[in-house]
Amino acid sequence: MEDLRSNILAYIDKHETCSSTELCKEMNVEHQKIVGALNSILAFGEIISAQPEVTSRLELTDEGRQVADHGSHEAVLFASVPAGDGAPQSELMKSVPNAKIGFSKALANRWIRLDKSAQGGPRVYRQVESVSDRIRHCLQMVAALSLDSLTAEERAELKKRKLVQEGRVTVYRVAKGPAFTLTLAKEETELTAEMLATGVWQTLTFKAYNFKALGQQPDCGHLHPLLKVRAEFRQIFLEMGFQEMPTNRYVESSFWNFDALFQPQQHPARDAHDTFFLTEPAACRLDAEQADGYLARVKAVHSNGGYGSIGYNYDWKESEAQKNILRTHTTAVSARMLYQLAQQPQFQPTKYFSIDRVFRNESLDATHLAEFHQIEGLVADYNLNLCHLMGIIREFFHKLGIRRLRFKPAYNPYTEPSMEIFSYHEGLGKWVEIGNSGVFRPEMLLPMGLPESVSVIAWGLSLERPTMIKYGINNIRDLIGPKVDLKMVSVGPICRLDK
Repeated sequence: MEDLRSNILAYIDKHETCSSTELCKEMNVEHQKIVGALNSILAFGEIISAQPEVTSRLELTDEGRQVADHGSHEAVLFASVPAGDGAPQSELMKSVPNAKIGFSKALANRWIRLDKSAQGGPRVYRQVESVSDRIRHCLQMVAALSLDSLTAEERAELKKRKLVQEGRVTVYRVAKGPAFTLTLAKEETELTAEMLATGVWQTLTFKAYNFKALGQQPDCGHLHPLLKVRAEFRQIFLEMGFQEMPTNRYVESSFWNFDALFQPQQHPARDAHDTFFLTEPAACRLDAEQADGYLARVKAVHSNGGYGSIGYNYDWKESEAQKNILRTHTTAVSARMLYQLAQQPQFQPTKYFSIDRVFRNESLDATHLAEFHQIEGLVADYNLNLCHLMGIIREFFHKLGIRRLRFKPAYNPYTEPSMEIFSYHEGLGKWVEIGNSGVFRPEMLLPMGLPESVSVIAWGLSLERPTMIKYGINNIRDLIGPKVDLKMVSVGPICRLDK
């Protein structure tokens, strides 16, 4: 490299200006090596200037580079044929790379002959003592960008054999720079204490600071796509005047997760195959709920009915309500907040929301996990009805950029009436379910102590489904869990749900 740089500087000193292709011809070096040497000289400062010019030229293919380095297929095959005795055709075909091409080209050039009547099978003999590998020579000229010597026939043959292809090559126009010199002195990048002590710094050349250079990108964390989408949902709730509920209680009692919601103790959702039950501690005390009579009122409405309901007519057991579970929905949090609201001296209309993790004992597949995130919103106010619920749902989803909505009657144990929410999916060309909603039943609200004229409307959806749609993820296990691609997390774009 050092000799090449010196030769380049000497050539520029003599000719003032030249191109990188001229340097290739003069020094018989590949263009890429000339470019590397020029970049090395440019690193020393303004010794030379190099202006790039993009041109269309022939360039070697991968096969062409191999031929330029080791010889054409026909020349390699010719060299593999011993002079005089020749060699069996079958052995050549096995031992020589690209023997089929080389054999046909060598025969066409009359470099070899084939004796099909030879004893032991066809045998190949040389017809000339030596050959000139014109194909290799032409490819070496292409590599050195010395294309003027190639004839039109040679260019056509190289293209036909797919040894070259049309490509864009950057050629440099090189000239002397303001600080041109024939000797390259390494510029110092640091001023050391030893340089100051000895005074040698006065004779050294220091590299100028590049104040425009970008610093090294520091390592940092990245928001998971779920957190980006969660932040968008949270912002929409806050813009609509909702308050966020505390959702840090992953372990919940069966009382608040099921019984307070007027969900019977024999409901299938309370079985072990749908819910995760804790083994230690397996149960909790319900002293606070028992102290003000709330526990007794819940038991009564389950067992005997009340508030206009006939109940479920079964023997409600406190031991079942004391079982600890991993919460199956954030509606347990909503129930606690509504109970606290009912204890206030005077009822105040309220809007709550929550976005957090819930757990269900489900089989894992491309769309289901044992833990996922639930988005829930509720409004508590006087005389709310289904029209209010549909209106606020439409406003909520309009802020998400979803305008084509439909509602379908459904059943939930703790809401009546209940509705499933559907949206038209342009990509799939059909209506798909995006959420659930309803009006909380009097059997749930009145035992808490809320006024009879107060209604609570609520709706919910998962966080994973809109995230998968937004980021084009087809398998939920690629979004959460050990199969997550960390690059997907780091390069994922920002989230705008309204776009």
